[in-house]
Amino acid sequence: MADRTEFHFFAPCPRGLEKLLADELRTLRAAGVRQQRSGVLFRGPVATGLRVVLWSRIASRVLLRLAECDASTADALYDCVRELVWEDHVRANGTLAVDAVGTNTALRNTQFTAVRVKDAIADRFRERFGRRPSVDVQAPDIRVNVAVREAKATVSLDLGGEALHRRGVRPERGVAAPLKENLGAALLLLAEWPRIAEGGGAFLDPCVGSGTLALEAALIAGDIAPGLLGGRPGVSRWSGLDESVWRGLLEEAEARREAGLLQLPTIVGTDRDPAAVEAARSMMRRAGLERRVRIERRAVEDAERPQGDDVAAGGLLACNPPYGERLGEREELAALYATMARVLAERFDGWTLATVSPDERLPVALGLPQRTHVETMNGRIPVAMRVFDVTAGAARPRAVGAAAVDTEAFGNRLRKRAKHLGKWARREGVTCYRVYDADLPDFNVAIDLYGGAGPDAGRRWLHVAEYAAPSDIEADVAAARLSAAVPVAAEVLGIAADDVFVKRRERQRGAAQYERVSERAAIGVVAEDGLLFEVNLSDYLDTGLFLDHRITRHMLREMAEGARFLNLFAYTGTASVYAAAGGAASTTTVDLSATYLAWAERNMVRNGFGGPEHELVRADVMQWVRNAQAEGERFDLIFCDPPTFSTSKRMQETLDIQRDHVRLLRDVGGLLAEGGTLVFSTNRKGFRLDVDGVAAAGLVARDITARTIPPDFERHAGIHHAFEVRRAGGVT
Repeated sequence: MADRTEFHFFAPCPRGLEKLLADELRTLRAAGVRQQRSGVLFRGPVATGLRVVLWSRIASRVLLRLAECDASTADALYDCVRELVWEDHVRANGTLAVDAVGTNTALRNTQFTAVRVKDAIADRFRERFGRRPSVDVQAPDIRVNVAVREAKATVSLDLGGEALHRRGVRPERGVAAPLKENLGAALLLLAEWPRIAEGGGAFLDPCVGSGTLALEAALIAGDIAPGLLGGRPGVSRWSGLDESVWRGLLEEAEARREAGLLQLPTIVGTDRDPAAVEAARSMMRRAGLERRVRIERRAVEDAERPQGDDVAAGGLLACNPPYGERLGEREELAALYATMARVLAERFDGWTLATVSPDERLPVALGLPQRTHVETMNGRIPVAMRVFDVTAGAARPRAVGAAAVDTEAFGNRLRKRAKHLGKWARREGVTCYRVYDADLPDFNVAIDLYGGAGPDAGRRWLHVAEYAAPSDIEADVAAARLSAAVPVAAEVLGIAADDVFVKRRERQRGAAQYERVSERAAIGVVAEDGLLFEVNLSDYLDTGLFLDHRITRHMLREMAEGARFLNLFAYTGTASVYAAAGGAASTTTVDLSATYLAWAERNMVRNGFGGPEHELVRADVMQWVRNAQAEGERFDLIFCDPPTFSTSKRMQETLDIQRDHVRLLRDVGGLLAEGGTLVFSTNRKGFRLDVDGVAAAGLVARDITARTIPPDFERHAGIHHAFEVRRAGGVT
């Protein structure tokens, strides 16, 4: 490496854990510690970065900054990267991988950016040595990280070479949706486990799963560096490594481990599931802790203070309860919470309780004083980490099940709506529709029926989306109503419990509009207007098919014959499928999300549409529109259904549809061919079109909302607003 004594580093982490990570970095002798969103900046010699790789329990990675490059063009980035002294980091016959994040107007695809950077490194080696490193995405000698933001790109070396939360001891077969190790460590640090352990307190996880929390408890209490478990092979493959420095860090860590194990308190993990018990035992064997951490098969109701517990010292009970995504599991959770509340009050007075869960009913059900509450993500699942003081006399557990709620009126209303809408749906051939939409104020949910088609013909699913409760409704009351409504809906509509999916819907901000809410996938195929679409019932707040746009899509189909069709903010491309089915000469589908563009492509292919005339483009839509204007592109029919509010790391600007709709319509309207039509839709509640602003942009908009609201959404006519927009000179 270059002769430098101090380097700049960035350690990313799950959001919400930045302060914990910053505190940890200071204990690891990092200088210049500064919190950022989802990470922490710090500086120091290379040894400091290596120490963080070995010891950090919270960081996801450690990125050693090599350069800040001009990224105003792809060529500028290439030239900058090629000038870096890569031979200090990897051999000419070695291997590398490149990860890219962020986009700008010149670098609109992260895969392209990664390839361009890889080419720059390869070309440098080829020019100087006549050979080049090869690509190995699984276990490269070095992993390069490129973060594009506006006209700059930060080029860094991933010092650990892999995600640091992987301790290297998790068995290949574990439990579903396991807790990430750095989240487990963060939970224990929030609960002050180091202090409890030092005082002789015991640890218990009564829902041990694959053993993450028990493992992290042992690592923390035993002063064991997480990097010792897997050895951090990515470090040893780096050509720039000073082996004497790394060896010294490892020897220090080994000595601390040996001394720490002598002071290890009682640590126990239990679970009623024998597969989970075996997975946790396997993890402890791999970590060399099988004689230090007890894993036992036992149900939560049988949880006891561990043998050897110092009653005076208290202890920590930490758990990651099941998430309960399906109806039956959700109802079982209510019973589990009640059991936990009883067991805690009876047997764990004076202990600390730490939980990580996405279920807002949990703190209500436990009824304990809450000390700490941190929102974060377990992978793509939003979760809350909570710490409670277990004080038997202060416990006020409350039921979160159906028993406390009167469901008769809800059942009667749902039955009536199902009968009325069922007749309409059968007559019109509609198989996916809304059967209930917050008709009663006490049951603030939207309930949609989905009928399978194609490979899923004969199947039926129920999708229940709970609207966020008003501020004057207590969270436990809202949770109880939801728990009560779901089984009633399943019974009234004749849907099996495994085919009922429940979501909590809140006002979305930015990328959260389509944020993943589950790690499992329940994907089906449904039909609409003779076309087939893929829906995902489990993973996202929305399923991929906006039912309120049913009529709008049909209108686009009728208008599309021979048209050059453009679909902006395309989501899963359903409008593009309709336009293609209507005989569009071409379709262009634009969205920023690679996930949804891939989904759109599957929808197109499923209906027989492909080839160069059907283009899918991943880009920041607003920037793409301006570029298309500059290139003189024109379209006969455009559908634009933007999010109410949107921003992301890859976007160059934010979008607030009420504030920005005139600018958006002006820019998109500039792509209209002579006599072309723009169909603009928004689901912003209370949206008001700026008629004067639209006119000043040379456009005329006609409100078509009333004729685009389907019968199943008549009670919720504000579900969207729709307009036909044309150039002022082309209006007849």
